Amino acid sequence: MAGPGAYCFGDEERNEVMDVLSSGYLSRYGDLNDPNFKHKVYSFEKEFADYCGVNHALATNSGTSSLLISLLTLGIGEGDEVLVPGFTYVASISSIIYARATPVFVEIDKSLTIDPFDLELKITNKTKAIMVVHMLGNPCKMTEIMRIAKKYNLKVIEDCCQAAGATYMGKKVGSIGDIGVFSLNRYKNIATGDGGVLTLNNKDLYERAFAIHDQGHRPNRSNKDASGDLVGLNLKMNELTGAVALAQVRKLDMMLQILRKNKNLFKNLINNLKGIEFRQINDLSGECSTLLTVLFKDKKKAHMVSERIGTKPLSNSGWHVYSNMNQVIDHKTPTVDWSTHARFATPGSLPRTDDILSRSVNISIGVVDNGLGSGFGINIHSSADEIEQTAKQLIDVCISIEK
Repeated sequence: MAGPGAYCFGDEERNEVMDVLSSGYLSRYGDLNDPNFKHKVYSFEKEFADYCGVNHALATNSGTSSLLISLLTLGIGEGDEVLVPGFTYVASISSIIYARATPVFVEIDKSLTIDPFDLELKITNKTKAIMVVHMLGNPCKMTEIMRIAKKYNLKVIEDCCQAAGATYMGKKVGSIGDIGVFSLNRYKNIATGDGGVLTLNNKDLYERAFAIHDQGHRPNRSNKDASGDLVGLNLKMNELTGAVALAQVRKLDMMLQILRKNKNLFKNLINNLKGIEFRQINDLSGECSTLLTVLFKDKKKAHMVSERIGTKPLSNSGWHVYSNMNQVIDHKTPTVDWSTHARFATPGSLPRTDDILSRSVNISIGVVDNGLGSGFGINIHSSADEIEQTAKQLIDVCISIEK
């Protein structure tokens, strides 16, 4: 179970890691003029910023840390509301809570990303930011979202954790909003085991984010003795993780090219199945193609097909669905102390999201993950014959259910 990046580990990653181990410098810090210091994290940040078309990138120890840093950098805190889709990973929600803000759940549409219409309806005088999630590698409708953000003077955080390399209208995700956030865990396009990275254009925001992630220091501790008024944390990336990330980002376009080719092949093979439609893609040339999502006409058929191919519909994909997040859902349990346990939604709060996810089934193209409902399908190394065999298996199951 892993994502495209982990499937593509090779000599490039091993060589970068051995370069660090032989140097003896495991921290991200060292003298850039010292040939023994290999500055992998620094180099990754520079290359990733260039790749995304932004001025700055900041490597961290996880995507969740990056989400928290982004909120704190933008001054989001107690009393503020952050709009977030009801279909995302729980980290999007937990980061908002740890920033002491309130998550407000928004419906998704058939793209499985945040619905701009419902988004605008949920805005109040407490709303300070929108956290859009480019879910399953599909960019959100950023033109409409940015229009709404400008209209109401809201900050925009792009949760790109599942969408490294995706583009929307020619722009890389993570370069459109105020801050972009990426995860580098084993299920992602760039996989380092754990790790994260932020992307920013604004220099002041970058310096604030850096200080938050490293005990209040200025970028790269360029002026270590400088005093500041910001209390930071320790959320840095180390050189071994940076070494893997550096090798992986150089493979990203190659991986996306393979994924897009394989997805087109799989999709064309099942295109004539009756009673299905495909997830709406907001930018056909820009999505990552890590997953092929099929929407059935009714949830009964989705559940039957899922069971026979050994997976589950997206409504059952654990902490990716708001109603499955017990830690943030109000079930009216009498033993809960409401003075210390806030709940932010109830099951059924997002009826359209509930309906869409109950009818949706993921087929892996590059992300093989039972927790995301994509335990069935192919991986990035699958041959054309394997793709055809897997597609035929799905077709046979769907036909047998129709009889």
